[in-house]
Amino acid sequence: MEAQLKRGFLEACVLAAVSGEESYGYRIVKDVPASLGLTESTLYPLLKRLERAGCITARSAEHNGRLRRYYRITDAGRARIGEFLAEWPAVQEIYRYVEGAQS
Repeated sequence: MEAQLKRGFLEACVLAAVSGEESYGYRIVKDVPASLGLTESTLYPLLKRLERAGCITARSAEHNGRLRRYYRITDAGRARIGEFLAEWPAVQEIYRYVEGAQS
């Protein structure tokens, strides 16, 4: 998958992963569709960008004797998901156009 397209999907999927309840890195990697190939080394810079943008908040808490960062979506993050979904009809139009070239 092309890098820019993948980046947009990754952002939306990470926001979706923390939209129901707070989550942490390893669990987010497992929750996001495997076809995106999300790794922890890709995830943490993305989480930092989303936190700087105000789309998520983070807190640290001890878990089994170690500190773990938990992430939760904000209203701005929910708005970002809404923007992503609003673009879906345009994405579908592009896919239909490209599919037409295969006919």
